[in-house]
Amino acid sequence: MTLTRVLTALVLMPVAIAIVLFTPTWAVAIAVAVLTVLALREYFALGDAIGHRAYRLWTIVCCLLLILQQSAFQGPSMVTRLFPADFPFTPAHASLITAIFSEVTLLFLFILGLATLTLFTRRPLVETLPAAGISSSALLLVAFPLSFAVRLHGIPQQGPRLLLFALAIIWASDTVAYFVGRAIGKHPLAPHISPKKTWEGSIAGMLGSLAVAYAFHFWLTIPLPHLFAMAILGNIAGQMGDLLESAYKRSAGVKDSGGLLPGHGGILDRIDALILCIPVIWYYLVLVNPHF
Repeated sequence: MTLTRVLTALVLMPVAIAIVLFTPTWAVAIAVAVLTVLALREYFALGDAIGHRAYRLWTIVCCLLLILQQSAFQGPSMVTRLFPADFPFTPAHASLITAIFSEVTLLFLFILGLATLTLFTRRPLVETLPAAGISSSALLLVAFPLSFAVRLHGIPQQGPRLLLFALAIIWASDTVAYFVGRAIGKHPLAPHISPKKTWEGSIAGMLGSLAVAYAFHFWLTIPLPHLFAMAILGNIAGQMGDLLESAYKRSAGVKDSGGLLPGHGGILDRIDALILCIPVIWYYLVLVNPHF
């Protein structure tokens, strides 16, 4: 199992690095969309296991629209390119475009779709609330936070490196925590959720993320204290995401979310920590503004 896990990682990591560093943001958005659809299929299967059948197609469509919005809309100027150069745009037009092409509008569209499906499909009424719940949680807990990978990559100049930084602190944390936990782990971190995770592995994983932050300070213009802060917060968010996905699986009574990745389980098993880590990194950059 360990050898299979390592070999799978050795194949996937160079592919991920190449996509992040050497392709434009729209290509990263396509990769994120593919990962999101695969992760959503596994998430829906977890829901099926407890009798919560999602509105799959509508949810996937809205999730893909969300990723498209994240990748294509960088302000009103993107949309104005679709109009003639002499079109008399005003601040009011810009405000209207911003309102229409926003995550809030997309969320409202998603809700309208759920309402329509609830009222006009032939599903038994007993399935109505579970279907709306699993569909909404799929969008909010998987697709929405994962779409921040597109925003992070789209940051001018250092975006690709920052996204790789987020990936690297999670890869380092997962790898170090796995091997240290197997070797010396004795104190369970959250036994009611994931009995095999230990405090020893968790602390070792944090040290792994900090080591990555130190290595990246030679490559990024962000001051080292800020990189350490992002590594700590990203690591904590990543471990929370990992435990959250473990809780989903225990609720559904399964060990892995899927079997697509040998030694790792499913796509959701592989990206669970990134789902919360990436938005935390992005918000740190936006709110703290560490002069990069």
